[in-house]
This record gives sequence, structure tokens and C-alpha cells, in this order.
Amino acid sequence: MKQPRPATVARFVAAATSGALLALSRPPFDIGPLACIALVPLFVAWRGRTARGAAGLAFVAGVVYYGTLCVWIWYFGAIALVPFSAAVAAYWAAAGAVVGWLRTRGIANPWLTAAVWVCADALVARWPFGGFSWGEVGYAFHDVAPARAVASVGGVTLVTFLAVALNALLADLLGQRRGLGAYVRTQAGIAVVAAVVVTATVTRAQPRAVGSLHVALVQGNDQNRDLTQAEIDARYLPASHFDLARRITDPVDLIVFPESSMDADPRTDPYIRSNLAAVARRHHAWVLANASVDAPPDGHELSNLDVLFDPKGRVEGAYSKRHLVPFGESVPFRASLEHVVSELQRVPRDYRPGPKPGLFPVAGVRIGTLICFESAFGYQVRPLVRDGAQVIVISTNNRSYRRSANSAQHVAIGQMRAAETGRPVVQAAISGITAVIDADGVVHDRTHLFDRTVVQATVEATAGETPYVRYGEWVTLASMVAVAVAIALGVARARRTTSLDSNSELEPASIDAKIAGPEVVTMADERESTAPP
Repeated sequence: MKQPRPATVARFVAAATSGALLALSRPPFDIGPLACIALVPLFVAWRGRTARGAAGLAFVAGVVYYGTLCVWIWYFGAIALVPFSAAVAAYWAAAGAVVGWLRTRGIANPWLTAAVWVCADALVARWPFGGFSWGEVGYAFHDVAPARAVASVGGVTLVTFLAVALNALLADLLGQRRGLGAYVRTQAGIAVVAAVVVTATVTRAQPRAVGSLHVALVQGNDQNRDLTQAEIDARYLPASHFDLARRITDPVDLIVFPESSMDADPRTDPYIRSNLAAVARRHHAWVLANASVDAPPDGHELSNLDVLFDPKGRVEGAYSKRHLVPFGESVPFRASLEHVVSELQRVPRDYRPGPKPGLFPVAGVRIGTLICFESAFGYQVRPLVRDGAQVIVISTNNRSYRRSANSAQHVAIGQMRAAETGRPVVQAAISGITAVIDADGVVHDRTHLFDRTVVQATVEATAGETPYVRYGEWVTLASMVAVAVAIALGVARARRTTSLDSNSELEPASIDAKIAGPEVVTMADERESTAPP
């Protein structure tokens, strides 16, 4: 059997190291600055590789990264974690293939690498089944104020673009072989990244305060396990939350019972409705509660539903979750898969996505409601703010992930949503982590996992538009244009090379005379680009 060459093994080790370092930049380790250098080993390793070779290295890095970052998927079995990690790593492989192919056409620079990466992130965040944006590089900087300022300009996507570009610039610096001019260009690129961050920080516009909202967030599940049948029969979850609500002190404007805290439809179940109405009247407050309910008209599907009660205890409105969790709230190809994958029995019925966004006036403030997974998609949160949301309220249930880093990662994502939109975010989790985040993305109140507790806080409702809210996904669009132009140029060069090769066979002396100079330069560049680092 042919043994892999040591250089090849070293490249794959470098790629795996990049995946591991990037995972360390996110919770639970949360060493955010590592994301500034994490991808350098991968970018050095794939220098000079073909499209296929670069794709393979990127795939290894992606598997390590997502397998570590999202290890909490293991709670649904290896059958979930392994294909999931491979599927999302395939997008990294696609990015590597594009970068490698362009490099063989003589088209390569750190900014283009960052643009390709952003395009891959945009695709994985949207397709298939609604996408998965949990792993974007920019989230690593959730606790870095300048990075949050950058997010207000171009979303977490701009943070990702700059971080990937910086990694690529540093990789070029390590493998520099082209003399002083190339060295100066690389240093200038690093200076540009720094200048963008400084400019965004200095010029960041502060959102305009338009009022305040006194909130109480009820975290009532202290069981790090599935409930027993006796506890279910005794209605442990709603009873625990109603008991905690008695700890709330006046005044409050909004009381939030988190996702899955109610075990029946708050609009129709007598026990749930009467208790929620009593809480609203007792505190003269608005009450938001969540439950999974039968979706009309036939009830074969479910709705993940937030129900809003007014201070008099009347149902004022409802919001049904629109962005469902694939294989968690809906199972694509159910008929084919459920006979093969036994774990899908945990999702016996599909949920139906809601028809419209959740925007409600509460105590003189307009709140935008999101349910769990939805907060991970900046391009879906932004329209809520454009439509008038002044506070973002997230109801979530991360109990299934136990004491893993999932909940801390979710809070970090909420910080970037706040920074992008200039809106405070309150996240109510059934078993933690519940958090209150201001419009700058700073966490002010935060609970521990599996504590029965109530968080009471005052948040400053804000108005005005950040550049991200106003202009949207402009970084993604610009990256798509840049990559499309680069690919078109690469195709044109490939055709020209093919044409020259064909003519060379017919008229070797004439063709050689015409292209002698450029051919020498091209071959020299090719030898350099294919040289191992």
C-alpha cells in the first residue's frame, strides 16, 4: 500500500490545527482573538495545491471545527454529529476548491480568499433546509467592542470578511517569496484591516433612546434530564414557572415565560390561560408565553407559538416560529429516512412555519419576537428592526443540550445581533442561559444553567438605523460580485491558454515569438505558486 508522503501528512495536520484553533475561539473556551490566526495553518497548507487538494484540506479543517464547536449535537447520537459535520464542512471544501482553482489561473489575493469564504458562509446560512449560520467566524469576536462596531456597519459578515482576510495576509507574510514589494503589499493589507476596525469604532453611531422597558425573565426548569411521567402528569414545567412568577416585584412592563415553558396551548387550555391571565393582572404587565400547539386546521402538524397577553389578561396576539430547525422541528424526506434513522422518532410530527413576523406594541415600546434558532440569522432579524422593533425578545429552550456550550454560544450570537441592529436583546431560556444584552452588545445580566431564577432588568428601547440595518447584506453581495468576476476571468484565461496551446501545435515558431516574454513570467509564477511552503 502506498504510504502518504510526510509533506502531505503535515498539510492535513495543519488543516486540522486550523479547525481546532477556530473552535477554541468560541465558547466554551471563548478565546476570541485566536480567530485572528486560526486559519493561517490552513492557508499556508493549501498554498500551491490544486483545487482538489485545497478542497480536501479545507474539508478536514471544517470537520474538526464543526465537530468540536457543535459537539452538543452528540446528544442526538453519532448518527447526527458525523453527517452534520461532514455536510457543513463540505462548504469549506467548496471554498477551498474555488480558491485553489483560481490560484492555478494566476488569480489569488487575501481579499479574494475572504470574499470566497463569505460566499460559502452565505450559502450554508441559507441552503438547504433554511441553512445553518452558527459557525460564522465573526461570532468569535462577540466580546470585542471594536468587532461589534464593525458588525454595526456590515453585520457579522463584515467581521468574518476582515478576520479571514487578516488570516490570509498573515499566511502570505509567513510564506513570502516575492521580495520587498510583496512584503509591503501584505503589510499594507494588514494596515487596511486595522484602519477599517478603527474607523468603525470611532464613527459608530449610538442608537437613539426612545423609552425603557422593565422586563422579568422567568427561568423555571432546573432538571438536567428528561421529566418523568409523574412530573409531566403533575404539569411540572408550567407550575414551576407560575411559582417563580410570584417572586417578581413591581413594577414590570413585560414578563417572559421562555420556549416550551407551557405544556399546552395558552389560548385554550384552562389551567395555562387562567394562570397567565392572573400573572398579567397581578403585575399589570404584558405576558409572553410559549408552547407547542396543534396547527390548524387538521392538527397533523405543530406550531411553536408565542402568545401575548395584555395587562388585563386578554390574549392580544400570537407569533408562530417561521424558521424551523431542520431534523429538530421538521424532518425533510421523512418517509425515506424515518425507517433508517431511529433517532428521528424523537420528532414524531413536523412543525408548520408561521406566516408573518412577530411585532407587538408593549407598554409604549415595539418588541420583535424570535424563537430560539431564529436569532442565529442576521438577515432575518434585520427586517424586524426595519419594520420598527425597538427591543428584540428571544424565547429559547436549550435544555436538550444540557451543560454543553450551546447556550453560551447562543448568548454570544445574541450579542452580535444586538450590535448589528443597535437594539437591546433579552433572551429568556427555560433552563439557561437567560441574558439581558444592551444595544452595544454588552451582557448586563446572565444566569447559570439549570437555576430556577427570575431576572428583572430595565432595558433601554432604541430607534434609528445602523448602516447594517439600512444597507443589509452588502458585504455578501460585494463578495459575490468579486468572486463571479474572478471566476469569469479565470475561465477566460483558461480558454486563452487552450487556444494558445492549439495554435502552438500549428505554428510553433510564430506563437513562441509572440508570447515568449509573458510565458516566462507565467511559468515562474506557476513554479512559485506550486512550491511547498
